[in-house]
Order: sequence, then structure tokens, then C-alpha cells
Amino acid sequence: MTEPTSSNTVVSITSGPKPIRVLLLDDSEENLVLRAAILRQKGYEVVTSASIEEAEAKLDQIDIAVLDYHLGHGKFGTEVADSLRRKRPQVPIIILSATLERRFGGVADMHLLKGYSSVDDLVNALRSFEAKRRGKPVVVDARDFFYSRIAMAMGEDVVLEIMDRDGNWQYVNDYAASVLDKKRSWFPGQNLFDTYPQISDEWREIIRQVADTRETYIDRRGIRGASHLPVKSAYWQWNVLVFPIKLSDDRDGVVMTARLIQQKR
Repeated sequence: MTEPTSSNTVVSITSGPKPIRVLLLDDSEENLVLRAAILRQKGYEVVTSASIEEAEAKLDQIDIAVLDYHLGHGKFGTEVADSLRRKRPQVPIIILSATLERRFGGVADMHLLKGYSSVDDLVNALRSFEAKRRGKPVVVDARDFFYSRIAMAMGEDVVLEIMDRDGNWQYVNDYAASVLDKKRSWFPGQNLFDTYPQISDEWREIIRQVADTRETYIDRRGIRGASHLPVKSAYWQWNVLVFPIKLSDDRDGVVMTARLIQQKR
């Protein structure tokens, strides 16, 4: 589009970037309407499909695909994912599933768990893909998503720290970050024992033993406490649980959780 100025110079007026076109595939009309409305509010252009055939007919019209895994009647969204990866390998694919039984990766760039906060997870994933959609297929780092599900299961009043056998943090929840008075983004890659040298060597051995032997450590009476965590007074103690976890790179690690409890006077 052009527009003449008062000096008869022709000025080109370019439109802004085109909205990202997202394909939504779901056999539930209610889910389609809800997700489409939310994504349109976020500025995305949405292309909806209720069947595999309808979705495959629209693969040339999209920038990102969000596919429900189980479509009923023995049909799965991964059929569309296979077709899309063959025809347009640069288009990111997100699979929405009701369980985490399917592994991350494969033909899909990311799997998201349907249900709690899945809309927020979806929007965050779309924003991650948006900046990279013109390049090679990308894989969204799903570690934070996975670890956050552990944090949800433990509860909001529990300090949760995930680390490798040497005490290098992989993840902490919001409550841990607030208790330790640092931003969550600061922790990954930092070391617990270097940051808090007052922690005893005994704790270093406990963490290594849990990671190496796959055993679980419980301190219900606050005998060893958690010396890097503050307490309100001498009558409060941290109830600590350390259990093993397999980290995303297949190393052995631990989940260290602590809940503040009041002891009897």
C-alpha cells in the first residue's frame, strides 16, 4: 500500500507482521472453541479441525500445529503429526495428551499434559516456537514442565529443590526461591554446597547416597534439619524428604523437599 505526501513523494506503508497461524485438532467441539478463543485473545490466528482428514487438508495454511493425542475411535493426532513432518518439517508440533505415558520427543516437538494449567503451558510453548518457526524443527525443553508437575504434587507450602548427585540445582519451585530469597532463574547450574557452605558434609553424603542407591531419606524430627533454610524460631523445624529421580539427561539425581513444622514445646 502507498500513500502520496504533500511533496508528491510516494511513501510505502508496510503492514505489521502477520499473526501466527495455529492449527488446533480436537474431536471435542467444546475444547476447540475454548482453546481457539483463548489463542485469538493472545493474538494468534486459529485454524480449527475436528478430524484427521480436515486437519491434513489444512497443513499448508499453518505455522504451528497443536494436536490432541487421542481422538477416539482408534484415531490419534500423531497421524497428522507424521503427515506434517513429512510435508513441512519446519513446522513445530505440539501434542496434547491426558497422561505422560508417551515419551517426550519423537515426531512431536513437545508433549503437554491436558488439564491443570495446560492453557498457560500451551501459550508459553507457542511463544517459544514463534521466534523459531522459520528455522529448523525445534525441541522445547520440557524439563521445567515436568519438574513443575512434581512441585504441584508436593504442594505449594513445600520447599522443592531438584539437583544432581553433586548438589547442582536443576530446578526449584516458587516457594523455595522465595524462602532462599533469590529468583528461580538463578538456581539452575548453581551448587547448593558452594552457595551455602554451612551445610554439613553429612548432607552431601545423604544426597549422593539417595542418587546412587535409589533409596529415600526421611528426617521427620528435624535431627539434621536443613541448615540452608531459615526457621521462625527454635520451636520450628524443617521436615525433610529426599527421594531419587532420573534427570532429563539420564543422570541420577534427587528431589529434596522440606516442610516447616512446629515442634511441641
